[in-house]
Amino acid sequence: MAVSDIVKQYEDERGNVYYRMKTHDIEVQATQTSGLAPVITYWMGEKEITDDIRNLRFSPRPPSSYIQDYDEFHAMLYSKEQGAINKLYEQMSIKPKNMSSGKQILWSFFVIVMAMLPLVIAIWWFK
Repeated sequence: MAVSDIVKQYEDERGNVYYRMKTHDIEVQATQTSGLAPVITYWMGEKEITDDIRNLRFSPRPPSSYIQDYDEFHAMLYSKEQGAINKLYEQMSIKPKNMSSGKQILWSFFVIVMAMLPLVIAIWWFK
């Protein structure tokens, strides 16, 4: 019997009921639409399970108290979330890729100089 799209109820030969996660094969995607925080969505195959994950995480009863493998599931989900956020920020970064650390420092200095240039010109102009 399925409790939700991600949790399944099992019964052993003694009649004891326990719960386990259906799968640990979940894809996590982070997107930036507006604002400061990224939007994280969870997918199991082609089906979006974001609401199921949120319901499980924010339920009044802690999931680790009744789902046997929830701690492993949560650790896996956390690492996938961090990977998705890092991938998103790497895509949005203006930092040049495939440069040595010395060239990246020069690039950062150049960007700071370009950002400060209007302020320097304004101070010099109105002096």
